[in-house]
Amino acid sequence: MILDAARLALANLLAPETRRVFWKVLGLTIFVLAVLWFTLRESFIAWVLPWFADYVPAVPDWAGWLAFVFGIVASIGLALSMALLLAPVTAVIAGFFLDDVAEVVERRDYPADQPGRALPLGAAIAGSLKFLGVVLAGNLVALLLLFIPGINLIAFFLVNGYLLGREFFEFAAMRFRSPEDARLFRAKHASTVFLAGLVVAAFLAVPIVNLLTPLFAAGLMVHLHKLLSRADPGFRG
Repeated sequence: MILDAARLALANLLAPETRRVFWKVLGLTIFVLAVLWFTLRESFIAWVLPWFADYVPAVPDWAGWLAFVFGIVASIGLALSMALLLAPVTAVIAGFFLDDVAEVVERRDYPADQPGRALPLGAAIAGSLKFLGVVLAGNLVALLLLFIPGINLIAFFLVNGYLLGREFFEFAAMRFRSPEDARLFRAKHASTVFLAGLVVAAFLAVPIVNLLTPLFAAGLMVHLHKLLSRADPGFRG
């Protein structure tokens, strides 16, 4: 069941509709990071450099090139910092488009089924921020265990597998169920959801490809929720 859901989710990533969502997410991410980079750079020039000028004695003319080199290094460092934010910012922005991905999956693979309901804007914003928190918390735990041999990699997969599986499955379930029923349905099938979360965690661990993690996870859990609902038609919450 999980392998079928993952296979279908990967196929949906190649769908033209999903590619359009990804390009929108990536374009907005680059725009946000560019604005953040420009704001930080101008703030540094406007506030930090004058403060240094007041407290650091003037350097000789022959050492002026040091300031030039420092400026280049600082700009590169800021750009690298923005690159590290690429995945988290992408995750936040993608949270606003998860319903678009779910609709693509439902329309392509389950045309005879009743379509799900898009989450309200407030719930979408909360879900987006929650996903960011999940990613940060999971990787913080993994970072704290980084220097413990044999545990760091296991911790990364266990923590991210549980958190990502829970959040994305409940997102998919809430398109058809109340929030309380979605949580109960996830709890009833907790082991299956956790194993699917491990697949998402493995996807998250691949550099560059992990930018697609929210879209892949949303598609996988929509399929998994459909398959579990058919296997457990008697669930009443």
